[in-house]
Amino acid sequence: MSDFLLQSPDAGDAVARPTMAVAVVMRRERIDNRWQPWSWSLADVVPHEEGFGMAARLLIKSQAEERWLHPGFKVELHIGDAEGYYLNITTEQPCFWVVWRMEEEALLADQPMAVPHIVTVSYHDAGRWLDAQENVEQVPMPASVAMWLQGFVDKYHVLEVKSRQRPQSFKTLQDRFGNPVRVSTDKTFGSGGPRG
Repeated sequence: MSDFLLQSPDAGDAVARPTMAVAVVMRRERIDNRWQPWSWSLADVVPHEEGFGMAARLLIKSQAEERWLHPGFKVELHIGDAEGYYLNITTEQPCFWVVWRMEEEALLADQPMAVPHIVTVSYHDAGRWLDAQENVEQVPMPASVAMWLQGFVDKYHVLEVKSRQRPQSFKTLQDRFGNPVRVSTDKTFGSGGPRG
C-alpha cells in the first residue's frame, strides 16, 4: 500500500488548502448476541489509491468478519481550525476521527451496513460530532501525517496568552440595581445604631 499523499498549496494559490486523500476501512464482526449478531467498527484509515475507484467494496469476508473499503475521502486543513489540529497533535497519540452512520436500508450489500461520512484530524470537529450523538471513532495517525499536521500547526496556530484575572476581592461590589455598595466595618444591630 502506498504512503499518504500529503499536498500543500502552491505559494501563489491563496484559495487551495493542504489536503490528503484517504480511504476508510470498516469492520463487521460476528458477536455473541442473538438479537444483533454483527457489530460494526472503524478498522483503519489508509492512503487513497487510484485503483480503489470511488465505490465501496468488500475486501475480506469470513464467518467471523467482513472488511469494507470506502475510498474517496479528502481531509482538508483550514486555518480557522488550527487550534483543533493543535489539540490533536499534542496528544500522546494523534489520530484520525471518522464519523459513520448505519444505512437505513441496504444499498451497498445484502444488509444495511456502516458507512463513513467524514474523516477529520480536528479535535473540535470530532467533539461537535460526538455532541451531536453521532458514531465517531478514531485510529492512530501515522508519523508522516503527524509531521505534516505539525507543520501546519507550527505555521498557523497561535497560543493564546491568558491574561491574569483580577482577584475577586478587588472588584467593586454592586447592589442588585448596579449601584456601588458601601461596605462598613461598624457593627450595627437593628435600627438603634451601635450597642454600647
